[in-house]
Amino acid sequence: MSDNWTEEELKAAVEAYVQMHSDEANGVPFVKKKIYSELADRFGRTEKSFEYRMQNISYVYSLMGRTWVSGLKPAKNVGVNNAAVIERLISEVEGQSLPTIAEFETQVISYKSKVNFSKPSGIKEPEKTYTQVTSFNRDPKVKAWVLKEASGKCECCGSDAPFTTAEGEPFLEVHHLRRLADGGSDTVTNAVALCPNCHREMHYGINKSALVGSMYSKLSRLVHE
Repeated sequence: MSDNWTEEELKAAVEAYVQMHSDEANGVPFVKKKIYSELADRFGRTEKSFEYRMQNISYVYSLMGRTWVSGLKPAKNVGVNNAAVIERLISEVEGQSLPTIAEFETQVISYKSKVNFSKPSGIKEPEKTYTQVTSFNRDPKVKAWVLKEASGKCECCGSDAPFTTAEGEPFLEVHHLRRLADGGSDTVTNAVALCPNCHREMHYGINKSALVGSMYSKLSRLVHE
């Protein structure tokens, strides 16, 4: 995909994608082809180019550990610059200040792909940066209940917690199946206790959607949102 897209075009694509993402999560029907056609007419590009750009946006969502719109499989060759712009636009369109992840991870993937990659010197004294990040007020009772219900076992794979904390508690992480950033609730019907491996897989795994879906069949307390 060429990098000569204007920010206006990228923002329009992100706005359309965020709306599809929200509609899908809320069970609102939409027609992708109609959306591509409207964007193509507006900017003088082909429908296919917007469809592929949507797949680039899916890739940025995947780098952010978030679900993407079904049927828009992530397309990796988005480019570092476009990845950074798309990530920023997602935050702006959603009205959130989210941690920046995509630009850094895109650079990591790019360097890993190089055949001749010499040992880097790194940064001995990394500079500090201070940013505002959107946070959500959570109910500590929900986390406590979910962890207590799990009884020290991952509710996904069933394995024992990988270690015991300094407080003498089995270490598990609470994950919201519909993320708070995507409008999910902080309730026991939307939260599960996971080992770190399953938690990371639910964010970044290639089969994360199927894994998340399996939790609803496994735990009767869970409710689709």
